[in-house]
Amino acid sequence: MNQDKKCRWGILGAARVNERLLPAIVEAGNSELVAIASRRPGAAVETLAKYSPQSQNVRTYDNLDALLDDANVDAVYLPLANNEHAEWTLKAIAKGKHVLCEKPMALAVADIDAIEAAAKQHNVTVMEGFMYRFHPQHARVLELISSGLIGEIRTVRASYSFMMRPARMYRLTENIENGGGALWDIGCYAIHSARMFFNQPALAVTMMSSYTDSGADMGSSGIIDYGSGKFAHFDFSFERARRCEYEVTGTKGGIKCHVVWQLPGDAPVISWWTEDGRQAEERMSAQNHFTLEIEHFSDCVLNGKAPALSLQDARDNCKILVAALQSSAQGQRIKIA
Repeated sequence: MNQDKKCRWGILGAARVNERLLPAIVEAGNSELVAIASRRPGAAVETLAKYSPQSQNVRTYDNLDALLDDANVDAVYLPLANNEHAEWTLKAIAKGKHVLCEKPMALAVADIDAIEAAAKQHNVTVMEGFMYRFHPQHARVLELISSGLIGEIRTVRASYSFMMRPARMYRLTENIENGGGALWDIGCYAIHSARMFFNQPALAVTMMSSYTDSGADMGSSGIIDYGSGKFAHFDFSFERARRCEYEVTGTKGGIKCHVVWQLPGDAPVISWWTEDGRQAEERMSAQNHFTLEIEHFSDCVLNGKAPALSLQDARDNCKILVAALQSSAQGQRIKIA
């Protein structure tokens, strides 16, 4: 393999997340941005000019299918509306494109099954875009846990929130069944990060939510039951100050990740304590987890590697999200099949 070869990226949509993702593609050493498309006339040109004005020879399209027909595009980043993710992931796969799909990959487990079958048929790589997992702070947390520092894990608590601002009100346009609201936007992070620490299937979930008139949820709290007295507590909201943290408590102590979503200027901080009186705070160097995610996925495409986040991982996350939605609607504990 030519080490100088780069994965050629196309962006399928002019969403706000391009503020972070587009520069990450440009900055990644093994990647090259070659195209961007939007259905809004002029939006692709505007997005490129806004987030990477120095980029040269990037083709812009006012049609999503035109980008998928571009033979110079190896991989697609897909940041469309939540209820379009599965549809356009399948369309991109059918055109032979590798796909990094912004979370959530799909609103139904059956759609992820279809995506996996299509990816195998067309021999392409597909991954759900949980960028936070590529920051080294989480590998450090897992390393501390593996060392036996906090004993056997009993509880994980994950909290994610920010105050909804006018520029983000589009998140509430659709009802929760169609991908609108907090569950599919930030709740998927809370559940995904909590799942990182349990090496066993979830048995059931219970969730309570508050809703807008449109049927989108503004926030929720819930518990995932892993059996044998092991639980993951999660909460997320569009009506609270910014919080993005998780805490893992075991039989001998606990570990906390203070800032999971690393924004520019954030300091990665991990703290831990043990029952025998030891405690410490570890500060890590700032890193761009979007760039790390792009570099990882590009490496998978270029060198035929399996992504760190598998489609089974996407399926398992979706199962809990769907069950949590059902629990909130029915007001009862829902078993996870």
